Amino acid sequence: MKSQANGEKAAWPPGSAPVSVILITRNEAHNMDAVLANLRGWAREVFVVDSHSTDDTVSIARRNGAQAVLRTFRGFGDQWNFALRELPLAAPWTMKLDPDERLTESLKESLERHTREGSCGAAGLSFDLRLHFLGQPLPVRRRFVRVWRTGRCRFTDATVNEHPIIDGPVKRIAGELEHHDSPDLHHWLEKQNRYTTAEALAAYSDSGTEARLFGSAHERRQWIKRNYSRLPFRYALLFLYHYLALGAWRAGRNGRTWAWLRCAVYRLIEYKLRDLRRRGPSVPRLPG
Repeated sequence: MKSQANGEKAAWPPGSAPVSVILITRNEAHNMDAVLANLRGWAREVFVVDSHSTDDTVSIARRNGAQAVLRTFRGFGDQWNFALRELPLAAPWTMKLDPDERLTESLKESLERHTREGSCGAAGLSFDLRLHFLGQPLPVRRRFVRVWRTGRCRFTDATVNEHPIIDGPVKRIAGELEHHDSPDLHHWLEKQNRYTTAEALAAYSDSGTEARLFGSAHERRQWIKRNYSRLPFRYALLFLYHYLALGAWRAGRNGRTWAWLRCAVYRLIEYKLRDLRRRGPSVPRLPG
């Protein structure tokens, strides 16, 4: 294992689930105590791969017993493949978790039951993620693969929106993961500025998974993203999709705000990509 940072660390008390949890971090001190408290007593071990944070992310992780490794950020796919390749994962199952996500009790119980039973030969487990925006839950859910048998996963080589490739069948299970996006709008906007730059850079270099309209769900999303700028009335349609089709209208004003801001994110990606193409190969540094 490379680039272990110095500093004191506590021992993580092994939890009841046979799962190693990995978090990729960069200046996530505001989330670390809460996410690790959520995992305490449940995860067998916790690893943090940190991109040289300038806040207390690493010290908080170590104080709570997580194993922290420092590594320069080159893209999310690269960082995750490093973690799967180099970390000494001891549990039979591995979980990908973001610092702003929390496992509900129902998901903990479901994951523990399926990982202990072997889940009928499945190599990966998928479940629903529910978005929370500005401290309030939204009726917006998406299904993700976040847990797999250790050694049976790799990630696409994408700078952002990396996608797990599971070696074997994936089983959907009950339970819900909560995504607590940002504590306030200022933090959300700073985060989206970095995200949209990374998305524009990825589109500029045409990196990531192959985009096909009739491929997998992930490849289909990639195809839509790459061809989105050709669609007339695209921002009106995008708002209607988030507000009506995904059901954000049920969250009142907060849901309407979220739907409009999702349109703003896509608009920023389009404008930043246009700027990159105008300036040629002189591109900004990838945000970590």
